[in-house]
Amino acid sequence: MSDVTVVALDAMGGDNAPGAIVQGAVDAVNANNNVKVMLVGVEDVIRQELSKYKYNEAQIEVVNATEVIETAEPPVMAIRKKKDSSIVVALELVKVGKADAFVSAGSTGAVLVGGQLLVGKIKGVKRAPLAPLLPTEKGVSLLIDCGANVDARPDHLVQFAQMGSLYMRDVVGVENPRVAIVNIGAEEEKGNALVKETMPLLKECENINFIGSIESRDIPRGDADVIVCEAFVGNVILKLYEGLASTLIGVIKKGLLSTLKSKIGAALALPALKKTLKSFDASEYGGAPLLGLNGLVVKTHGSSTAKEIKNSILQCVSFNQQDITSKIKENIEID
Repeated sequence: MSDVTVVALDAMGGDNAPGAIVQGAVDAVNANNNVKVMLVGVEDVIRQELSKYKYNEAQIEVVNATEVIETAEPPVMAIRKKKDSSIVVALELVKVGKADAFVSAGSTGAVLVGGQLLVGKIKGVKRAPLAPLLPTEKGVSLLIDCGANVDARPDHLVQFAQMGSLYMRDVVGVENPRVAIVNIGAEEEKGNALVKETMPLLKECENINFIGSIESRDIPRGDADVIVCEAFVGNVILKLYEGLASTLIGVIKKGLLSTLKSKIGAALALPALKKTLKSFDASEYGGAPLLGLNGLVVKTHGSSTAKEIKNSILQCVSFNQQDITSKIKENIEID
């Protein structure tokens, strides 16, 4: 394995493309000599953005793609018809081994469909889940799945737990990560049919540290390292988590600036406050990997700033260095 991680970056996807995407790429290569970014998209537009920055030119390559998949387009049709789109061209680079990873802030549906059709699932993996890191009181937890599989079966959730455990152990560095399934109570008899059927399978799974159920209110406390659920539940948790965090930050800032006394107090508390708020900033942790594929595919927020793009690229370096794809191939349970 090469010491340099090559990341194919969709330069045209997302609300802030191509400006924030290109800036994030530049920031990433300036921060790490062991990463190369292949910026995929309309070449003239990308080069115009690159002209604004200083960087090691050997670490950034521009790959021309003349089409763009818009968010509102039907994903399957878009992947099949727009062969020269930035998403398809970039995913093909991963498929043929010219890139180790793919990152996009573009259409979630197109990324999910393209990842599975073009890069392909690892043999034995039944479903590929999206797995973002959530900031918690004790660090971070992995939410798996947050949007890829709304009709998951119990055996799918077991594989999610296995893949999530490997990711938390080898990429994040959590020894013997605690795995929990999202439920409406701690008692085993609670939950819907999916949770009740999955629970005994997780208890019997020998290669994970299953600790039982977790209620959504306990997730921010960091009571588990891997949070297992099907995509509908996971997406609701993720969106509520992000919305509540941004709302609280806004309310706190407004309160601190409401009076002269509070402004003086805010000035004194600012260093500690910034550190605390930074730890709960989701953009610090990169995007959500689509685990279980033959290469790394990472989906970032559509509204991603340069910071989130940078962190998503650097996240790929850790993933590649730990060779998570091979470890999933070696450890996943195949029926």
